[in-house]
Amino acid sequence: MDIAKLEAALAAEKPYRLAQAKDAVYRQLVSSWEEATSLSEALRVKLAAEVPISSLEEVNRSSSARGDTTKIAFRLADGNVIETVLMQHYGDRNTVCVSSQAGCPMKCAFCATGTMGLKRNLTTEEIVDQVLHFARLLDERGERVSNMVFMGMGEPMHNYDAVMAAVRVINDPKGLALGARHISISTCGIVAGIARMTEEKLQVNLAISLHAPNDELRTRLMPVNRAYPLSKLMPAVEAYVAKTRRKVMFEYLLIDGLNDTPEVADELAAIMRHPLYHVNLIKYHTTGAFISSPFDRRTAFMDRLMKQGVSVTHRITFGEDIDAACGQLANKHQKKTAA
Repeated sequence: MDIAKLEAALAAEKPYRLAQAKDAVYRQLVSSWEEATSLSEALRVKLAAEVPISSLEEVNRSSSARGDTTKIAFRLADGNVIETVLMQHYGDRNTVCVSSQAGCPMKCAFCATGTMGLKRNLTTEEIVDQVLHFARLLDERGERVSNMVFMGMGEPMHNYDAVMAAVRVINDPKGLALGARHISISTCGIVAGIARMTEEKLQVNLAISLHAPNDELRTRLMPVNRAYPLSKLMPAVEAYVAKTRRKVMFEYLLIDGLNDTPEVADELAAIMRHPLYHVNLIKYHTTGAFISSPFDRRTAFMDRLMKQGVSVTHRITFGEDIDAACGQLANKHQKKTAA
């Protein structure tokens, strides 16, 4: 929902009407204005005509065989399609993995999304609507969104203003009221964005897509490393930690014979000495040129880091069978345009 449109539509009404409308969308999780019975029928008709509840059209939904992952493809008003994923952990943790761009400009060698190129940035409304859509689905089962991660399509730091505006709506006690510490923003290493995030007052989590501990290997995997090599990236992360005193997650896909050797593990351990650094090892989900590191080598890599005092976990895989896992979002429902 576009808050600016809502405010304009209700500008002539008493202020409490705006509060009622927001409560209906964010707290009652109505799927149409007709359900917002705290508003008069005339206002419901007006809002239905002027302020759509959602900017997204669901065009495909798929669920994993285990039943813990749901991926939805959404068509935007201009025809672009994005994908959003719900991961349901043991217990009551429901994490929505949102997209911040249609496509992605970063061209990481291991990522299917990067093959699409960048279509455009998403608006704040389009980002929030992804979370609201899943919030409505969960509400039908008596559940709620407990976590949100910007780890879907796109580079969040290239759409910084819209991303942070969405975070504020989702964190707002009168919005979705999701705690800032339950929201994570992942970047491939845009130093300027990390610097801006360092000055934010919100206690949002920062995650860094690292995937290699030296410039030669990282540049091969991530072209962004040419602009932001480790000599620039790591000091920016250090400054973030010094200012915020918040833990930083380093995401590390394990690729067979490339970044999963004992020697590379030692290099990684050498730059992960800070007590507030944590490494998330991730199974690589084959999308093209590379092959996933075998289980025994992933285990050995993790053990080698642990023996050197690195805080490390191996992230559970969600949705690999429906192309919903890390690096797999590639949008097979995008309409083809004529040449």
